[in-house]
Amino acid sequence: MMSRKNLLTSFTERKLTAVNSDPGSDLSPAVERNRSRGAFGAITRSIDELAEKAQAAKEIESRLLEGATVIELDPDMIDISFVSDRIGDDKETFEELVEAIRQRGQDSPILVRPHPGVIGRYMTVFGHRRARAAKVLGRPVKAVVKELDDRDHVIAQG
Repeated sequence: MMSRKNLLTSFTERKLTAVNSDPGSDLSPAVERNRSRGAFGAITRSIDELAEKAQAAKEIESRLLEGATVIELDPDMIDISFVSDRIGDDKETFEELVEAIRQRGQDSPILVRPHPGVIGRYMTVFGHRRARAAKVLGRPVKAVVKELDDRDHVIAQG
């Protein structure tokens, strides 16, 4: 009987282990438990994940463009990304972009990576519309070439 005396205390006491401890948490234990439950918890986690991804994308883009060398590439050597572009394809705004590049030139470079499957070709990471506009105009596109894996490619694309 003595061994059962404290049998239920382990269920009522909150003990933190290395796995479930959070030394940086400012939330009370009750708030922390409720935060991770149900639909509210799922939404909160989704928002937190999106915020982390957005921040990671900003950091990667910033690092990619810091001190990067801009070169000119033949748009015919650039393939589209394996990820759909987040900006829709509006004919009118695309024509405006083409006209702006025709008049002023390309203001900012696109980001490409060496094509992972075809030597000598590139894959657009961001700047799909500028690459297409350069192709329409028959001129080279200003680009920064960076080695990226698929994960960083997706994050940088936004």
